[in-house]
Amino acid sequence: MKPSKKNNRAIGHLKTMVQSKTMAQSKTMAQSSAMNVHTVTNQAGLHNKNKHHGRYDFEALMVALPELKPCVINNPRGEKSINFSDPLAVKLLNKALLAHHYKVTEWDIPKGYLCPPIPGRADYIHRAAELLSNESKSIKHTLVRALDIGVGANCIYPIIGVCDYGWQYVASDIDEVSVENANKIAANNERLQRHIECRLQHNGRHFFEGVIKAGEFYDITTCNPPFHKSLQEAEQGSQRKINNLNANKAKKGTLKNTLNRAAEPSKTSAPTLNFGGQKAELWCDGGEAEFIKNMALESKQFGNQVLWFTTLISKKENVKWMQKTLEKIGAVEMKIVEMSQGQKISRFVAWTFKTAPQRQKWLKLKS
Repeated sequence: MKPSKKNNRAIGHLKTMVQSKTMAQSKTMAQSSAMNVHTVTNQAGLHNKNKHHGRYDFEALMVALPELKPCVINNPRGEKSINFSDPLAVKLLNKALLAHHYKVTEWDIPKGYLCPPIPGRADYIHRAAELLSNESKSIKHTLVRALDIGVGANCIYPIIGVCDYGWQYVASDIDEVSVENANKIAANNERLQRHIECRLQHNGRHFFEGVIKAGEFYDITTCNPPFHKSLQEAEQGSQRKINNLNANKAKKGTLKNTLNRAAEPSKTSAPTLNFGGQKAELWCDGGEAEFIKNMALESKQFGNQVLWFTTLISKKENVKWMQKTLEKIGAVEMKIVEMSQGQKISRFVAWTFKTAPQRQKWLKLKS
């Protein structure tokens, strides 16, 4: 992925700015004892730029991907749907959504890898883009350079960032199969070519080190951390999802005969997430809390090369611990951006080591 001449000029300006400000910024951070913290509360529902409002248009999706048709069923209300406990149906739904809404027609993931619910993933990108736009009304998103930590085989955040905003995306993962597959997706879709580069993180304890190269600058980072602390905890979470799916079916009544019964998970088989997931995607030692703490600690080292760091946080109680960590390492500002999709409440945290005037100077190069 080669940056444009305009991007190269912007990078050159950023290098000069960083070199001249490093000592002054370090002194400012050392003297500052208070971090500005803002909670951004948004209206319930998906972002207004999200393409996935309302029910899925299965007629259009089946046109975009005829393979989906055998998986489409009628629910008890006579509405078209799929069996969300069927991994194949979920994957084909994602393929259809990407083909229909984003014109990404060559997309697949290896068996057992995470197949994410796209509407919620898209909301994160739209809110992250909004964070940048709120700081600079004249920002040109085609000049934005983003970094995704833990891209996974699905490459979903870079896909949405590129297709909806024209961002340049570097992505990383500790899993070789994920990196290989994500690069394959980028190479096989014209819309993504020259916009996405996925790099292997060789050290599983690092986040930015070994990925961010000297002389590289990023306007924003994204990350969806592993949620669980262990394989056992991940399997228990999978079983809860299966139980909830079955309970919802029982409440709504038995599905009509059009349901593909053969695709339903066996009651005797080991629990598996309907959205899949490998070890690095689902769990890590210490779970989400330890993951985001270590990410925050390492981010200070790259505070001159990144404007805004962000990460999703699933457990609300982890936000306060993240805040304490960021205060300790001298972050200048923290934003807690709340999101909601239906009954699900989620959030991401954004932080920066740059003052408001420094951020404005940075973003002038993106106008």
